[in-house]
Amino acid sequence: MNTNKIWFTSDNHFGHKNIIEFSKRPFANGDEMNAEMIKRWNEKIRKDDIVYHLGDFALMSANRTRQIREQLNGKIYLIKGNHESAALECADCFEWIKDYFELKVNDNDSENKGPRLIVLSHYAMKVWNASHHGTWHLYGHSHGSLPDDETSLSFDVGVDCHNFYPLSYRDIKNIMIKKKWMPPFGPRNK
Repeated sequence: MNTNKIWFTSDNHFGHKNIIEFSKRPFANGDEMNAEMIKRWNEKIRKDDIVYHLGDFALMSANRTRQIREQLNGKIYLIKGNHESAALECADCFEWIKDYFELKVNDNDSENKGPRLIVLSHYAMKVWNASHHGTWHLYGHSHGSLPDDETSLSFDVGVDCHNFYPLSYRDIKNIMIKKKWMPPFGPRNK
């Protein structure tokens, strides 16, 4: 899998007009919000790119959700959020829908020189599979309300944190490289 074609995002809440007030989004109404997020998505993502959406895709009818999905570039793999009833009604719009996923990405820079493990969940976790070995954890749900922990390889990919743009694998890698994570069972603890 080409790492230049992998993207992550979360919490678009397409069609959810109340999210504008709840998350202090800079849009006059839901239609403006939807149009701008579609534009920003397609500025980054190409037709054959892979997008891992970490939940809360849309809060609207299944038919309207399908219409929004048809305007978005990329193959979308959806991790279920807590607002996914419309997406579940039009599940054929997505490559798959899962509660949780462990993505393996071939990256020669990974700590173990093998595939990099990335744990994808809608919800933030303190620990996750192999977190003590340096695996990454990406999440949404919190709309930027959780402060980033520079000692943890965990990161919020929600649109509210990133000017309503998706993040590339390279973006995430550059963020993770700058973190001050240390293995809990390494030489410093002896």
